[in-house]
Amino acid sequence: MPAVFSAAFRPFFLAAALWAALAVPAWLASFSGRAALPGALPAFIWHGHEMVYGFGFAAVAGFLLTAIPNWTGRLPLRGARLAALAGLWLAGRIALLLSTPLGPHAAAALDLAFPAALIAVVARELMAGRNWRNLPMLAALALLFCGSLLVHLQAIGVAYTALLGNRLGIATLLMLIALVGGRIVPSFTRNWLAKHRPGSALPAPAGPLDLAALAATFAALAAWVASPGGPLTPWLAFAASLALGLRLARWRGLATLGEPLLFALHAGYCWLVLGFALLGLSGVVPLVPHSAALHALTVGAIGTMTLAVMTRAILGHSARPLSADRATVLVYLLVTLAALLRIAAPMAGGAYLAFTWAAAAAWSSAFLLFAVSYRKLLIPRRAADPLMQIKPMDQ
Repeated sequence: MPAVFSAAFRPFFLAAALWAALAVPAWLASFSGRAALPGALPAFIWHGHEMVYGFGFAAVAGFLLTAIPNWTGRLPLRGARLAALAGLWLAGRIALLLSTPLGPHAAAALDLAFPAALIAVVARELMAGRNWRNLPMLAALALLFCGSLLVHLQAIGVAYTALLGNRLGIATLLMLIALVGGRIVPSFTRNWLAKHRPGSALPAPAGPLDLAALAATFAALAAWVASPGGPLTPWLAFAASLALGLRLARWRGLATLGEPLLFALHAGYCWLVLGFALLGLSGVVPLVPHSAALHALTVGAIGTMTLAVMTRAILGHSARPLSADRATVLVYLLVTLAALLRIAAPMAGGAYLAFTWAAAAAWSSAFLLFAVSYRKLLIPRRAADPLMQIKPMDQ
């Protein structure tokens, strides 16, 4: 098999980046009336679905299938089986674009085949490795499967559940950031400070505050998924923002300013704090639109954290120094600019479309630059020894 299928992060991180770069301008061209998407889903439903279940799911697959060998000690998925799984992801993207000639039932079957296969692979690996601690990852994958299914139920004509399905997918990705980010951000920071600044204060160990922050995040996301305009949702969002902010403040993020590869992880988590604060404000202050909060959580938190994790994972699993070069720093700056512009767009009045196009340009540029900058590591000339892939990302 081609060397790109020697490790799961290679095809899935590359696919996530390219789809992120292409799908946003495709949606915006349809939104602005310059082109029409060929699929049967309305453009704004397709946009939400593909950002979550196309781009987001590919990034999650690349991360999980790369991390699971570290958790279980088993050999990583590679070769023909990895190529088949990546092919299912690609088939889902094509099916959504061709859902009109294919029919909604066939499109749904093709699109849902990937998450179903991924769940089976992850379940097998975790159970074979007796890695019970990470079984909650299966619950997250199941929620993503259900969210995509809800979107397809509307396409089929069973129920008006597409918006609910997209919200469920976004909430699941955000909860994964809160959970997994809470593991890796302080851990990587502790290791970096111990190596580069011995004797300095280290991130606080996990404790009751961390559990409270995760509980508050889950409650806020559950309320938002069930009832975005409900009376309790803003206050639960405020509580989550406060708890996550207190948690983040204990991780010594400002001490990592000298290493953008690490600071970007803190920045991604900070977007989570800001997004929940805006979500709360949107429910009590009419001047703050809900879409500003939504894009702080998606473009800001999901976009930044995805790029931060992908860049670090690629370098760590390719035996490269864990340090950001100029291109990587520019990738982080571009996704930050995209988030700021997209948040500002609903409040820009007549310049809304201009701000949205500028945000899309910054977003696509960030992911295209990422793909170009890391192309030699994502598409190597020869495959590495599979045993070399089993190493923690922070080594």
